[in-house]
Amino acid sequence: MPPSVHLSGPRMRQPLRNLIVTLGFACFATLSASAQTVQERLPACLACHGDTGQSQNPGVPSLGAQQSFYVTVQLLMFRERMRVADPMNDMAKGLSDDDLRAFADIIAKLPAPKPPDDTPDAARVERARALVSQNHCNVCHTESFAGQNNVPNIADQREDYLVKALRGYKDNSRHGYDGTMAEVMNPITDEQIQDLAYYIARVK
Repeated sequence: MPPSVHLSGPRMRQPLRNLIVTLGFACFATLSASAQTVQERLPACLACHGDTGQSQNPGVPSLGAQQSFYVTVQLLMFRERMRVADPMNDMAKGLSDDDLRAFADIIAKLPAPKPPDDTPDAARVERARALVSQNHCNVCHTESFAGQNNVPNIADQREDYLVKALRGYKDNSRHGYDGTMAEVMNPITDEQIQDLAYYIARVK
């Protein structure tokens, strides 16, 4: 694990401690429910994200074959509300660092998602390939878009989710580990975002 990322310690756990202190006894039942084991929580996660690693729900990402370290850090961010999405914040509440790693290891072993069974639009694919090369997307995400370490696997991700994520980086409503994605997306038009999502969702 890179030395710059820590999954424990007082700084990371402070938001959860503050939440417990603030809500106190009134949240006892909720906090007790959050003490479920990883295996007990997993079915609810897979019901949304797909038990075969491929999401069937609009706007919900497929998680199959995702980079384990990336998943661990994202779950950490949800737990600490560094990323805000109510269902994910609730799911991650009360999980230990070991729980986060256990979830990530399970998800990483799910089958990789498959591309749509259609004939890709050659013009859109070529436009997207040019953007990928121009912006060096295949350097961080690798040539196959499988990702590495804290860089996610985006190959064959849901097209609608890719559009949502890329728009989020562009308008700064979604934050990465640093400013790289925001910087890359700044000059990209919405039409180009849609071409990129179309292509990445259909990587063979």
